[in-house]
Amino acid sequence: MKKIGVLTRDCAGINTAIRAVVRTAAFHGIEVLGIVKGYDGLIDRDLIELDRHSVSGILNRGGTILKTARAKRFLTAEGQNQAVKTIAENNIDGLIVIGGNGSLTGAHILATEYNIPVIGIPATIDNDINEVSMSIGADSAVNVAVEALDKIRDTATSLERVFVVEVMGRDCGYIALQVALAGGCEEVLIPEKETAMENICADIAEGSRQGKKSWIVIVAEGSAKGSDVAETILKKTGLETRLTVLGYIQRGGVPTAFDRILAARLGSYAVEILKDEQTDMCVGYTDKKLITIPLEQAIQPKKIDYERDYRLIKILT
Repeated sequence: MKKIGVLTRDCAGINTAIRAVVRTAAFHGIEVLGIVKGYDGLIDRDLIELDRHSVSGILNRGGTILKTARAKRFLTAEGQNQAVKTIAENNIDGLIVIGGNGSLTGAHILATEYNIPVIGIPATIDNDINEVSMSIGADSAVNVAVEALDKIRDTATSLERVFVVEVMGRDCGYIALQVALAGGCEEVLIPEKETAMENICADIAEGSRQGKKSWIVIVAEGSAKGSDVAETILKKTGLETRLTVLGYIQRGGVPTAFDRILAARLGSYAVEILKDEQTDMCVGYTDKKLITIPLEQAIQPKKIDYERDYRLIKILT
Protein backbone atom coordinates (compact mmCIF):
# COMPACT_ATOMS: atom_id res chain seq x y z
CA MET A 1 0.00 0.00 0.00
CA LYS A 2 1.55 3.26 -1.21
CA LYS A 3 -1.17 5.89 -0.83
CA ILE A 4 -4.27 6.24 1.34
CA GLY A 5 -7.01 8.81 1.65
CA VAL A 6 -8.67 10.10 4.82
CA LEU A 7 -12.04 11.83 5.17
CA THR A 8 -13.90 12.98 8.25
CA ARG A 9 -17.02 14.30 9.94
CA ASP A 10 -16.55 16.87 12.72
CA CYS A 11 -16.26 16.71 16.49
CA ALA A 12 -13.55 17.29 19.08
CA GLY A 13 -10.67 14.84 18.70
CA ILE A 14 -10.87 14.29 14.96
CA ASN A 15 -7.77 16.39 14.27
CA THR A 16 -5.86 14.20 16.70
CA ALA A 17 -7.00 11.16 14.74
CA ILE A 18 -5.95 12.76 11.44
CA ARG A 19 -2.52 13.46 12.92
CA ALA A 20 -2.18 9.85 14.06
CA VAL A 21 -3.21 8.53 10.64
CA VAL A 22 -0.76 10.77 8.77
CA ARG A 23 2.22 10.18 11.04
CA THR A 24 1.69 6.42 11.28
CA ALA A 25 1.39 6.26 7.50
CA ALA A 26 4.58 8.31 7.14
CA PHE A 27 6.34 5.90 9.48
CA HIS A 28 5.49 3.11 7.02
CA GLY A 29 6.36 5.16 3.93
CA ILE A 30 2.72 5.61 2.88
CA GLU A 31 1.49 8.85 1.30
CA VAL A 32 -1.74 10.42 2.59
CA LEU A 33 -4.31 12.51 0.75
CA GLY A 34 -6.80 14.47 2.82
CA ILE A 35 -10.30 14.56 1.33
CA VAL A 36 -11.84 17.99 1.92
CA LYS A 37 -15.53 18.16 2.93
CA GLY A 38 -16.04 14.43 3.29
CA TYR A 39 -17.77 12.45 0.55
CA ASP A 40 -18.53 15.69 -1.31
CA GLY A 41 -14.78 16.22 -1.64
CA LEU A 42 -14.36 12.70 -2.94
CA ILE A 43 -16.97 13.39 -5.61
CA ASP A 44 -15.51 16.82 -6.48
CA ARG A 45 -11.85 15.71 -6.45
CA ASP A 46 -11.07 18.14 -3.63
CA LEU A 47 -7.91 16.55 -2.24
CA ILE A 48 -4.85 17.88 -0.43
CA GLU A 49 -1.53 16.26 0.41
CA LEU A 50 -0.92 15.64 4.10
CA ASP A 51 2.49 15.02 5.64
CA ARG A 52 4.09 15.11 9.07
CA HIS A 53 4.55 18.89 8.88
CA SER A 54 0.98 19.69 7.76
CA VAL A 55 -0.52 17.98 10.81
CA SER A 56 1.82 19.64 13.29
CA GLY A 57 0.08 21.52 16.09
CA ILE A 58 -3.45 20.32 15.39
CA LEU A 59 -4.08 17.72 18.08
CA ASN A 60 -5.60 20.26 20.49
CA ARG A 61 -7.85 21.90 17.90
CA GLY A 62 -11.57 21.19 17.75
CA GLY A 63 -13.45 20.38 14.56
CA THR A 64 -11.58 19.03 11.56
CA ILE A 65 -8.89 20.63 9.39
CA LEU A 66 -10.39 18.74 6.44
CA LYS A 67 -13.83 20.37 6.80
CA THR A 68 -16.96 18.32 6.33
CA ALA A 69 -20.39 18.34 4.71
CA ARG A 70 -23.52 16.20 4.49
CA ALA A 71 -23.06 14.63 1.05
CA LYS A 72 -26.52 13.83 -0.26
CA ARG A 73 -25.00 13.19 -3.69
CA PHE A 74 -23.12 10.21 -2.30
CA LEU A 75 -26.45 8.51 -1.64
CA THR A 76 -26.92 8.17 -5.42
CA ALA A 77 -25.24 5.69 -7.74
CA GLU A 78 -23.92 8.58 -9.82
CA GLY A 79 -22.26 10.16 -6.80
CA GLN A 80 -20.75 6.87 -5.66
CA ASN A 81 -19.37 6.14 -9.12
CA GLN A 82 -17.73 9.56 -9.26
CA ALA A 83 -16.20 9.01 -5.82
CA VAL A 84 -14.78 5.68 -6.94
CA LYS A 85 -13.45 7.34 -10.10
CA THR A 86 -11.65 9.94 -7.96
CA ILE A 87 -10.07 7.16 -5.91
CA ALA A 88 -8.82 5.42 -9.06
CA GLU A 89 -7.57 8.61 -10.76
CA ASN A 90 -5.48 9.51 -7.71
CA ASN A 91 -4.08 5.99 -7.22
CA ILE A 92 -5.53 5.75 -3.72
CA ASP A 93 -5.02 2.21 -2.42
CA GLY A 94 -7.34 2.50 0.58
CA LEU A 95 -9.47 4.86 2.65
CA ILE A 96 -9.80 5.70 6.32
CA VAL A 97 -13.17 7.20 7.20
CA ILE A 98 -13.51 9.01 10.53
CA GLY A 99 -17.09 9.68 11.58
CA GLY A 100 -20.43 8.48 12.86
CA ASN A 101 -23.11 6.16 11.59
CA GLY A 102 -23.67 7.95 8.30
CA SER A 103 -19.98 8.21 7.43
CA LEU A 104 -19.34 4.59 8.35
CA THR A 105 -22.35 3.48 6.28
CA GLY A 106 -20.73 5.19 3.29
CA ALA A 107 -17.47 3.38 4.07
CA HIS A 108 -19.32 0.07 4.14
CA ILE A 109 -20.87 0.80 0.73
CA LEU A 110 -17.46 1.55 -0.81
CA ALA A 111 -15.99 -1.64 0.65
CA THR A 112 -18.79 -4.05 -0.27
CA GLU A 113 -20.16 -2.63 -3.52
CA TYR A 114 -16.99 -1.19 -5.08
CA ASN A 115 -14.21 -3.30 -3.48
CA ILE A 116 -12.41 -0.27 -2.08
CA PRO A 117 -10.25 -1.15 0.97
CA VAL A 118 -11.78 0.91 3.80
CA ILE A 119 -11.33 1.15 7.57
CA GLY A 120 -13.69 3.19 9.76
CA ILE A 121 -12.87 5.10 12.95
CA PRO A 122 -15.84 5.88 15.24
CA ALA A 123 -16.13 9.60 15.93
CA THR A 124 -19.49 10.91 17.11
CA ILE A 125 -20.62 12.85 20.17
CA ASP A 126 -23.69 10.59 20.46
CA ASN A 127 -21.45 7.57 21.15
CA ASP A 128 -23.89 5.44 19.16
CA ILE A 129 -21.55 3.17 17.18
CA ASN A 130 -22.59 -0.38 17.91
CA GLU A 131 -20.26 -2.57 20.01
CA VAL A 132 -17.81 0.31 20.57
CA SER A 133 -17.65 1.47 24.17
CA MET A 134 -16.48 5.03 23.37
CA SER A 135 -16.40 7.07 20.18
CA ILE A 136 -14.04 9.97 19.63
CA GLY A 137 -15.74 13.23 20.63
CA ALA A 138 -18.27 11.86 23.10
CA ASP A 139 -16.21 12.59 26.22
CA SER A 140 -15.45 16.14 25.05
CA ALA A 141 -19.12 16.83 24.28
CA VAL A 142 -20.20 15.69 27.73
CA ASN A 143 -17.55 17.86 29.39
CA VAL A 144 -18.61 20.93 27.38
CA ALA A 145 -22.25 20.36 28.32
CA VAL A 146 -21.44 19.82 32.02
CA GLU A 147 -19.40 23.03 32.12
CA ALA A 148 -22.39 24.95 30.72
CA LEU A 149 -24.73 23.16 33.10
CA ASP A 150 -22.67 24.21 36.14
CA LYS A 151 -23.21 27.83 35.15
CA ILE A 152 -26.92 27.27 34.60
CA ARG A 153 -27.23 25.68 38.03
CA ASP A 154 -25.78 28.82 39.64
CA THR A 155 -28.57 30.82 38.02
CA ALA A 156 -31.27 28.25 38.80
CA THR A 157 -30.28 28.24 42.47
CA SER A 158 -30.06 32.02 42.73
CA LEU A 159 -33.36 32.74 40.99
CA GLU A 160 -35.20 29.65 42.32
CA ARG A 161 -36.45 28.48 38.95
CA VAL A 162 -36.93 25.33 36.93
CA PHE A 163 -34.45 25.08 34.05
CA VAL A 164 -34.96 22.76 31.10
CA VAL A 165 -31.68 22.10 29.27
CA GLU A 166 -31.84 20.52 25.82
CA VAL A 167 -28.75 18.58 24.72
CA MET A 168 -27.91 16.71 21.54
CA GLY A 169 -28.97 13.11 21.09
CA ARG A 170 -31.37 12.44 18.22
CA ASP A 171 -31.51 8.66 18.61
CA CYS A 172 -29.26 8.04 21.60
CA GLY A 173 -29.52 9.37 25.16
CA TYR A 174 -25.84 8.94 26.04
CA ILE A 175 -25.01 12.65 26.39
CA ALA A 176 -28.21 13.41 28.32
CA LEU A 177 -27.64 10.59 30.81
CA GLN A 178 -24.01 11.47 31.45
CA VAL A 179 -24.74 15.19 31.81
CA ALA A 180 -27.67 14.55 34.15
CA LEU A 181 -25.58 12.28 36.35
CA ALA A 182 -22.49 14.52 36.39
CA GLY A 183 -24.59 17.64 36.96
CA GLY A 184 -26.79 16.31 39.73
CA CYS A 185 -29.95 16.94 37.74
CA GLU A 186 -33.42 16.02 38.92
CA GLU A 187 -34.78 14.46 35.72
CA VAL A 188 -33.62 13.33 32.30
CA LEU A 189 -35.60 12.53 29.16
CA ILE A 190 -33.96 10.19 26.62
CA PRO A 191 -35.17 8.57 23.36
CA GLU A 192 -34.76 5.06 24.77
CA LYS A 193 -37.22 5.57 27.63
CA GLU A 194 -40.78 6.86 27.66
CA THR A 195 -41.24 9.30 30.51
CA ALA A 196 -44.66 10.72 31.37
CA MET A 197 -44.61 14.50 31.75
CA GLU A 198 -47.41 14.16 34.27
CA ASN A 199 -45.08 12.28 36.60
CA ILE A 200 -42.28 14.81 36.18
CA CYS A 201 -44.62 17.71 36.88
CA ALA A 202 -46.09 15.91 39.90
CA ASP A 203 -42.58 15.35 41.32
CA ILE A 204 -41.67 19.00 40.81
CA ALA A 205 -44.90 20.21 42.39
CA GLU A 206 -44.43 17.92 45.40
CA GLY A 207 -40.83 19.05 45.78
CA SER A 208 -41.97 22.67 45.71
CA ARG A 209 -44.47 22.00 48.48
CA GLN A 210 -41.65 20.50 50.56
CA GLY A 211 -39.50 23.60 50.07
CA LYS A 212 -37.29 22.68 47.11
CA LYS A 213 -36.42 25.85 45.21
CA SER A 214 -34.79 24.85 41.93
CA TRP A 215 -34.72 22.01 39.41
CA ILE A 216 -32.80 21.12 36.26
CA VAL A 217 -34.39 18.80 33.70
CA ILE A 218 -32.13 17.45 30.92
CA VAL A 219 -33.82 16.68 27.59
CA ALA A 220 -32.18 14.76 24.75
CA GLU A 221 -33.33 16.38 21.51
CA GLY A 222 -34.65 13.07 20.18
CA SER A 223 -36.93 12.48 23.16
CA ALA A 224 -38.91 15.73 23.10
CA LYS A 225 -38.65 19.41 22.24
CA GLY A 226 -37.17 21.31 25.13
CA SER A 227 -39.62 24.13 24.51
CA ASP A 228 -42.58 21.76 24.86
CA VAL A 229 -41.19 20.32 28.10
CA ALA A 230 -40.64 23.80 29.57
CA GLU A 231 -44.12 24.93 28.55
CA THR A 232 -45.74 21.84 30.10
CA ILE A 233 -43.88 22.25 33.40
CA LEU A 234 -44.90 25.90 33.63
CA LYS A 235 -48.52 25.09 32.81
CA LYS A 236 -48.81 22.12 35.19
CA THR A 237 -46.85 23.49 38.17
CA GLY A 238 -47.11 27.26 37.85
CA LEU A 239 -43.38 27.51 38.58
CA GLU A 240 -41.25 29.88 36.54
CA THR A 241 -39.46 27.78 33.94
CA ARG A 242 -36.65 28.64 31.54
CA LEU A 243 -35.25 26.78 28.52
CA THR A 244 -31.61 26.56 27.44
CA VAL A 245 -30.69 24.77 24.20
CA LEU A 246 -26.98 23.93 24.15
CA GLY A 247 -27.03 22.91 20.48
CA TYR A 248 -23.81 22.92 18.47
CA ILE A 249 -21.71 24.20 21.35
CA GLN A 250 -21.37 20.51 22.26
CA ARG A 251 -19.66 19.63 18.97
CA GLY A 252 -16.83 22.12 19.31
CA GLY A 253 -14.13 23.01 21.76
CA VAL A 254 -10.76 21.62 22.75
CA PRO A 255 -10.76 17.80 22.95
CA THR A 256 -10.29 16.26 26.38
CA ALA A 257 -7.19 14.24 27.20
CA PHE A 258 -9.34 11.10 27.00
CA ASP A 259 -10.46 11.90 23.45
CA ARG A 260 -6.92 12.79 22.35
CA ILE A 261 -5.54 9.48 23.62
CA LEU A 262 -8.44 7.53 22.11
CA ALA A 263 -8.05 9.29 18.75
CA ALA A 264 -4.29 8.71 18.70
CA ARG A 265 -4.73 4.99 19.37
CA LEU A 266 -7.54 4.47 16.87
CA GLY A 267 -5.95 6.57 14.13
CA SER A 268 -2.68 4.68 14.30
CA TYR A 269 -4.39 1.29 14.57
CA ALA A 270 -6.56 2.03 11.51
CA VAL A 271 -3.44 2.55 9.38
CA GLU A 272 -1.83 -0.63 10.68
CA ILE A 273 -4.77 -2.87 9.79
CA LEU A 274 -5.41 -1.15 6.44
CA LYS A 275 -1.74 -1.72 5.62
CA ASP A 276 -2.25 -5.39 6.50
CA GLU A 277 -5.03 -5.56 3.88
CA GLN A 278 -7.98 -5.68 6.23
CA THR A 279 -11.09 -3.92 4.94
CA ASP A 280 -14.74 -3.20 5.73
CA MET A 281 -13.84 -3.00 9.42
CA CYS A 282 -14.33 -0.47 12.21
CA VAL A 283 -11.66 -0.02 14.87
CA GLY A 284 -12.52 0.48 18.52
CA TYR A 285 -11.14 0.51 22.02
CA THR A 286 -13.03 -1.67 24.50
CA ASP A 287 -12.00 -3.25 27.79
CA LYS A 288 -8.57 -1.59 27.53
CA LYS A 289 -7.75 -3.22 24.20
CA LEU A 290 -7.94 -2.32 20.53
CA ILE A 291 -10.57 -4.25 18.59
CA THR A 292 -11.97 -4.53 15.09
CA ILE A 293 -15.59 -5.21 14.22
CA PRO A 294 -17.25 -5.49 10.79
CA LEU A 295 -18.64 -2.18 9.56
CA GLU A 296 -21.94 -3.89 8.85
CA GLN A 297 -22.17 -4.65 12.56
CA ALA A 298 -20.90 -1.24 13.71
CA ILE A 299 -23.61 0.70 11.85
CA GLN A 300 -26.47 -1.22 13.44
CA PRO A 301 -28.54 0.64 16.08
CA LYS A 302 -26.76 0.66 19.44
CA LYS A 303 -28.66 -0.26 22.57
CA ILE A 304 -27.46 1.57 25.65
CA ASP A 305 -27.99 0.23 29.15
CA TYR A 306 -29.74 3.29 30.54
CA GLU A 307 -31.54 1.71 33.48
CA ARG A 308 -28.60 1.72 35.90
CA ASP A 309 -27.69 5.38 35.35
CA TYR A 310 -31.32 6.49 35.25
CA ARG A 311 -32.03 4.75 38.55
CA LEU A 312 -28.93 6.31 40.12
CA ILE A 313 -30.00 9.80 38.98
CA LYS A 314 -33.37 9.32 40.69
CA ILE A 315 -31.78 7.96 43.88
CA LEU A 316 -29.33 10.84 44.17
CA THR A 317 -31.99 13.51 43.63
